[in-house]
Formats: sequence, C-alpha cells, structure tokens
Amino acid sequence: MAQNFQLETPGLSKEIIENARNIHAAKGDGIVDILIQQKAIAETDLLQAMSSQFGVPFVADLSMENLNIDFTKQIPIQYLRKHKMVPLETPDDTLIAVNDPSDFQALDDLRHILGREDVQVILSTRAAILSAINMAYDLGQDSSEEFIQDMNGESPDSIISEIEETADLLDDTSDAPVIKLVNLLLSRAVKARASDIHIEPFKQSLVIRYRIDGILYNIMNLPKGIQSSLASRIKIMAKLDIAEKRLPQDGRIDVKIGDNAIDIRVSMIPIAFGERIVLRLLDKTGTIFKLTDLGIDLERLTVLHELIHSPYGIILVTGPTGSGKTTTLYAALSTINNPEINIITIEDPIEYQIEGIGQIQVNPKIDLTFANGLRSIVRQDPDVILVGEIRDKETAEIAIQSSLTGHLVFSTLHTNDAASTITRLIDMKMEPFLISSSVIAIIAQRLVRTLCPDCKESYTPGYESLASIGIETKMLENNKIYRSMKCPACMNTGYRGRTAIFEMMVLNDDLKKVILKTSDANQIRSEAIKSGMSTLMHDGARKVLEGITSIEEVYRVTGM
Repeated sequence: MAQNFQLETPGLSKEIIENARNIHAAKGDGIVDILIQQKAIAETDLLQAMSSQFGVPFVADLSMENLNIDFTKQIPIQYLRKHKMVPLETPDDTLIAVNDPSDFQALDDLRHILGREDVQVILSTRAAILSAINMAYDLGQDSSEEFIQDMNGESPDSIISEIEETADLLDDTSDAPVIKLVNLLLSRAVKARASDIHIEPFKQSLVIRYRIDGILYNIMNLPKGIQSSLASRIKIMAKLDIAEKRLPQDGRIDVKIGDNAIDIRVSMIPIAFGERIVLRLLDKTGTIFKLTDLGIDLERLTVLHELIHSPYGIILVTGPTGSGKTTTLYAALSTINNPEINIITIEDPIEYQIEGIGQIQVNPKIDLTFANGLRSIVRQDPDVILVGEIRDKETAEIAIQSSLTGHLVFSTLHTNDAASTITRLIDMKMEPFLISSSVIAIIAQRLVRTLCPDCKESYTPGYESLASIGIETKMLENNKIYRSMKCPACMNTGYRGRTAIFEMMVLNDDLKKVILKTSDANQIRSEAIKSGMSTLMHDGARKVLEGITSIEEVYRVTGM
C-alpha cells in the first residue's frame, strides 16, 4: 500500500509522500502516523482527503451512546491501540472506526475476529478512537461491588503484587482484586477530570471522594476490611514503607492511563481510624495554555503582554493552592519563550516540560531549596527566572536582588489578594523601598467553575443576588444571567470545567508612594482601585454577565 500511496491535496507534495514511504519502508510505521508526526498536514485535513480517495465516511466525533463492550473480551487493548481502530455499535449496524484506511491487514483481521466480514468502515481522528477504546475497556472492568465480593476471605499477602510503576493501568490484567480496584479508582478519576482522590477511613467504612473542578464529591463507600489492603497497595506503587502506619509519608507514582501520562503525588497521614490517603493527579500530557485561553479581558491582556516583555522586575501571581497560578506562569513563559533569551525555572514540582527552557526540580533531601537553587541560577546568565514559590525571607531577598540586577523574575505567593501581597513581603522583612523598586505587577487569581453549556438556563435574579457581586440592574439590558441546572453531561453538578478570574495590580508611581508610607493592605488596595485596578469580584461579575459562570459561584470563590 505504501508504495502506491497517492493523495491529491494541496498540503502534500511528492517529496513529502516519498519521504513518508521511505520511513515506512525502514521502520514499518503507518503512512498516516508518519505524515501527522512530521506535521506535514493537519490530521483532519488528511482524513478528509483520504475519505474522498477511499470512499470512506469521515466522522470527527464518535458517539459513545451505544458503545458495546463485548469485543473487549475477545480483543487485546494493545492490538486496537496499535492499529488505532475500534468497533462501534449503532442502532442499525456495527461500524469499525479506523485512523489509517491503508492498514488493510489489521482491518481484515478485526472483521474476522468479530465474525462480520461486511462491517462498514468509517474514518476518525486518533484522539477520538483512543478515547473510545479507553472508555470501552474501562467499562469492561469489573464494578467496585464485584471487586468487594472477590476480596472477601483474601489476605493482604495473597492480593498484593507489585506492578511496574510506568505500566499502562488499562493493560494490567492482574487478577488480584485490590490491584484492579486501585486501577479502577485511578482510571475513573482521570475520566471524570478529577484533580485529587481522597481515601478517608471512618469507624465503619472507607469513603472514596473525587475533587472535580475544585469541589469534593462522594464516589463510593467501601467496607472497612479493604482499608489495610488498599493502603498497602498504594504504598507499594509509591515505594513507601508498608510497615510504617504511625507516621505521615509522602511519595509519588508515575503511571499511564490510556493515552495519558499521569504524575500522582501521594500523601498518607495516620488518623483515628487508620491512614488517610490523598492522591493528587497531574496529567503531564496536558497542553500548556496560552494567555488568550485564561479568560483575561482584552484590555488587561494587552497590559500583561507589555509586563511579561519587561527587561527586568518581579511579576508575582498570588492565590490559594489550586487556583491556577502555575498555569498562568507557564502561559506567560511559553509566550515569551524564544531562542534569543535564556529562561531557567526552579519548581516544586515541575508540572509540564517546556521545550527550550531549563527547569530545576527542588529537592530538600540534598539541600536543593528554592533559595540555594536561585543562587545557582543567577550564575547561569539567565534573562528570565521563574521561582515556583517565595516561601521565606532568603528566597525573597535573592529574587529582589536578581530583579534589580537586570533579570525578569516570575514567582508566586499565597495571599488572598494583590494588595495583601505587599503586606506579606514587608512581614518577611523586605524593605518597602526594595519592594517598590523591584515589583512591577501583582496578579491575584481564583478559579471559578463554568456553567455546563448543555443545561444552563437564563433567569432574572433578585436585587440582593445581583448586589452581592456588584452587578447593577441596568447592566442586564444587553446581558443574560444564567444559573446551573443538572444533566448527565456535567455529572449532575451544573458545571463543567473552570476558568480564572483576575485582579491585576500594576505598580505605578502613585502606588509606590503609598507603599513607601504604609503596609496597610486596605490603603494599598484603595489606591490601586483609583488607578484602575479591577478586583476579583468585578472580574467575576463580568464573567457572570457573559454567561460563563453563575452569581453563586463567584460569591463562593471571592467570599467578600
């Protein structure tokens, strides 16, 4: 097939096709994969062109409503993922979705296994096919109730066996029920977009909760007898001491779940009824956001672009844990990242690898702290430095000195708003004149849940609701206010996904004068508002008027 591969589309020259043939002959990779990996043509454009050539329909989004998982008992998941094909049921027929219609042999083999030689073929994207495969095999695993039944009478020694930490959990065929249960908890958490898994022991039960879009939801209650086995399994995966149950332990697990590489931070602490476990999930395959994706309005986006291109100074991003500070900083770094400047970061942890940027992982065990790492970074001739967090006076001093000697420094602090960041720095014994000379902007942010587009409904809120976040009645003339409802698409929460609200305080001359006179956050805040700063609540109100989120959500997050 590769030798006869011809495709008439403006995006592909004869040289590109010939090069793809040569790679196919040398390595055996599929022609479609080669062309997409080389970014010779967009995947959808290639599939649409192949749809015309082969007379096979192209379907971008595969429906999961009638997903029949019977095939998962006959066909190994590795086979389908390797050849990027998946059987699908429709009310009228069975289809096979493929990504490369030129892979005839694999397609014929699949037809033979299914016993359907005349089955219809459709084209779809790699992501859609892999998602369908993962969902089918996820649903094909035993339910948690079946796991619980299997575990009755089993001892920890008989059900715990270590698996390779980088193994794909969906490929794991171990029959040990506790292993299957842990794999189920992790794979379903990823599917539900959960950021954390909480395993909480109580007197009579073991409660599993997922944090989704910042809110904890009860997922299932397990029998108390499973607790010890489950904790031991997680300790083995995280390479912790399974015999130690009296002291807190921290570890990490690297796994693959489907097509996602997941970094899991494990925290275990002893409480009255056993060990409480929290697993923080970080999808390392996630894409890095651009500044335009963060939800910043055009006026402030223009200001932010100017700030991140400053030759020197400190830009601080503040907010509680999990408020998206690192995402904002990565978006800023990816915007200014180019071969002409040297960017070095020191982080804990490194959440995403960015091409062209030197990233250092904090390691307290060998005394590689933020302060010590920062001292070394400034000797590496950097133009831009990112310090994951300013935690102490020493780190703050070095960051300020670095900015005053011609470096642009990005960092984070845990404060409630932009103005109180100045107070916090002064509490850390930083001189006000150094703060006013080095800090050029402070950005406070929070994450608010976005309304589910499938079930949100417009309504007319009462005066008190509007006033709670500073919306006046006249603002409703050209805008609609929406509220959350419930539907299966949002797991009956009314919300799907999150966006950020921002408070950007740029230090102008007037603000610097106030900082030199006082450390009172209220006075600094008042002066910043006079200078045009839009507060977190005002930005939240703007997103309510745009139909992005609800009044209740903004009030919950800003709490003012």
